[in-house]
Amino acid sequence: MFHPITIPFDCVMLFNRVHLKEGVTAEDVELELGEMCNVVKNNYRDEGGFVAGQVFEFTGFASEEGSINNPSQHEKHVVIMTYWRSFEQHEKSHADKLFKEKFSALLEHVEEADELGYRLLWQGEPEDM
Repeated sequence: MFHPITIPFDCVMLFNRVHLKEGVTAEDVELELGEMCNVVKNNYRDEGGFVAGQVFEFTGFASEEGSINNPSQHEKHVVIMTYWRSFEQHEKSHADKLFKEKFSALLEHVEEADELGYRLLWQGEPEDM
C-alpha cells in the first residue's frame, strides 16, 4: 500500500482534484477512497492500462515562491493522481460499472471534482556524485 512507484516515461497522468463538501474531511472519505483505489489497481492493470496511483490531502500550506496567484485561497481538497499507459484505457476503466459504483460512493461527499490528463515531459532523480 505504501510502496515506491515507478512511472514509465511514455505514460499519461490523470490529476483529479476533489473538493470535499463543507465539514467533510479526508478521514471521512478514507474508506471510499481506499475501495475505489483498490478496484482500480486490482481490476485495470495489465491490459487495462493502469500503472500506479497516489492520493494526497491538501494540508493548507502553499508556496508563495512558486505561486503567481493567491495560494492562501485554496479550499480543502484531495488529489488523486493515476498513471496509465493511455488516456483511452483510463476512460474505458472509468466507464466500467465496477469503477462507477465505487466512484459514486465518494461523490456523495464531494462538492466539485475535475480530472485533467497530462503527458509526461520530464522526470528525474538526483544523481550520485
